[in-house]
Amino acid sequence: MNYFEEELFEQKNYTKYPIESGEYEECTFINCNFSECDLSGIEFTNCEFKDCNLSNVKLNKTVLQEVIFKDCKMIGILFEACNPFGLSFQFYHCSLNHSSFYQQKLKKTIFKNTQLQNVDFTECDLSLSLFDECDFSKAKFERTNLEKANFKTSINYIIDPENNNVKKAIFSIENIQGLLDKYNIVIH
Repeated sequence: MNYFEEELFEQKNYTKYPIESGEYEECTFINCNFSECDLSGIEFTNCEFKDCNLSNVKLNKTVLQEVIFKDCKMIGILFEACNPFGLSFQFYHCSLNHSSFYQQKLKKTIFKNTQLQNVDFTECDLSLSLFDECDFSKAKFERTNLEKANFKTSINYIIDPENNNVKKAIFSIENIQGLLDKYNIVIH
C-alpha cells in the first residue's frame, strides 16, 4: 500500500489522473478536483483540503480521521459509506448540499459558515457539535442526537423536538420557528 506523509498536492485534476490509493497522513490538498472520483478504501489522517471540488465522490470504507475541509464544494456525498472508525472532520466555508451523514457518530463536529441544504442527518449523533452560521434549508433531522449542539447563529433548520434529542442544545430566539414548525403556528 502506498504511503504519503506531509506532502502538498496542488491543482491536481484527479478526474483525469486518479489519486493513488493508499494512506495519506498530514497531507494538504489545495485547489484539487476530485469531482465524481472513487476514493474508496483510501485513508486520510490529519489531512487538509482547501478550495477543492469533492462533489459526488465515492467514499466506500474511506478513512477520514481529523480531516479539515476549507472552502470546498462537496455536493452529494454519502458520508455514511465512510469507515466509521475514528471518523472525524471539520468544515469551514463549505457547500455540503444534498449530502448524507445517515447514522454517523459525529460528536463535537465543527461546521462553520457551511451550506447544509437538503442534507440528511437521520439517526446521527451530533451531540456537542457546533453549527456556526450554517444554512439548513430542507435538511432532514429524524431521531438525531443534538444534545448540547449549538445552532445559535444558524438558519432555516426545522427540527422536531419530539423526534430528536435536543436536550441542552442552543438555539437563537430569532429562529425558534424551526423548532415549532410542525405545529403550524405563527410567531411574531
